Amino acid sequence: MSASRLVVVLWLASAAAWAGEPDAARQKELIHLVRQDCGSCHGMTLKGGLGPALLPENLAEKPAEGLAATIYYGRPGTPMPPWKQFMSENEADWIVQKLMTAFPE
Repeated sequence: MSASRLVVVLWLASAAAWAGEPDAARQKELIHLVRQDCGSCHGMTLKGGLGPALLPENLAEKPAEGLAATIYYGRPGTPMPPWKQFMSENEADWIVQKLMTAFPE
């Protein structure tokens, strides 16, 4: 592999890591946060409670960007707090992606 090609491959890998999925340890932390902290309002199984259900069928028609913004910035005037002090915007996007498919246990 040429040096220029190697640089491109490494750059793409680092860009994907920066903007993509959190590493495995951080994923575990985010899963715990959603299950415990979000679950306190949305139900421990995410089927709803004080807050609405966070299951794929309930989120299917909602824009992912709006859901991520709700997680990150909260909803003023409602019990939904901002979570930006606990995660990055990319991590909020990752959470939404997982919620819209099937959130890990």
